[in-house]
Amino acid sequence: MIQVSHVTKRYQHSVSVVDDVSFSVREGQIFGLLGPNGAGKTTIMQMISTLLTPSSGDITIYGLNTKTDAREIRKMIGFLTSEVKLDPFSTPDKLFRFFGDLYQIDRSVAEQRKEESFERFGIEPFAKKKIIELSTGMKQKISIAISLIHNPPVIIFDEPTNGLDILTAHQVTNYLRELRADGHIVLLSTHIFSVAQDLCDELSILVDGRIVAQGTVSSLMELTGAATFENAFFDLYTRYHKE
Repeated sequence: MIQVSHVTKRYQHSVSVVDDVSFSVREGQIFGLLGPNGAGKTTIMQMISTLLTPSSGDITIYGLNTKTDAREIRKMIGFLTSEVKLDPFSTPDKLFRFFGDLYQIDRSVAEQRKEESFERFGIEPFAKKKIIELSTGMKQKISIAISLIHNPPVIIFDEPTNGLDILTAHQVTNYLRELRADGHIVLLSTHIFSVAQDLCDELSILVDGRIVAQGTVSSLMELTGAATFENAFFDLYTRYHKE
């Protein structure tokens, strides 16, 4: 389980980017952070992934604290950011081998996982091409395959469908559903209503670094009295956004 307890992140001489945020994510659940750009979604995910340290509060993953057990936690998570950054002159084959060795995965196991991932996402025809020659969607699919090479129990994806064409986005969302069905913890951030509504079992609505509401899509609509989920979000945003 991921447990985020009263977490705040502030920088010197600035207001809090994340302000007293609490939520939990259990196994076999897709949990979403929904909010506009600048709401604090990426900062929260970077703290959960041990890339940033909270100014106050605690984050635990399966009982391990991100402040004291970062090395162990990194073995348990697959973290994919919205910015795809792959060595432009490497190839999918070489990258998969490199990260397999990095995680100390047996070569035969890594090869089997590579074949499964490459077949799933249609990477095989591009396996020996340089990354610089590939489309944004293909780079994203390669990044997903690499980030999950060690079969982590916790999946953290920041804007997983951002900038993808409709077919690639469909492949990615279907894969996230499969991961949930296999018992993984899946935490994702998005600003796309359809992704949040179709994928997430539960959501936190973030406005100006704070969680202003949390629950299922239907419970959030009921809370606001809105006829659509999109209207429910805008009602909450208008109510809580600081001008």
